[in-house]
Amino acid sequence: MSESGAPGAPGGMTAAVAFAGMRRVSPVVFKAGCPDCRGRFELAASALRLAIGATSRTTFYSFTCPECGSAVRKPAGERVVELLTGGGVRTLRLHSTV
Repeated sequence: MSESGAPGAPGGMTAAVAFAGMRRVSPVVFKAGCPDCRGRFELAASALRLAIGATSRTTFYSFTCPECGSAVRKPAGERVVELLTGGGVRTLRLHSTV
């Protein structure tokens, strides 16, 4: 039996070999705009919040404008919800009280 570099074998797999195929992943950023100051900027997923309600009227995302400090709230359709959740934006599911 030869030494194949298998884990646990003498001269086995090193951390460098195990992680050799991995690539560094860039953080997700989202382009956004402020309706108050008309600023255009990029925001990290951590700067956004997504609220998913029972209807399209109660499904929205929000953030604070980094240029003027305004609280911004915008509607989020199905595609926007997909993009934001896939990009790691924290999500709050709103429940109906009826």
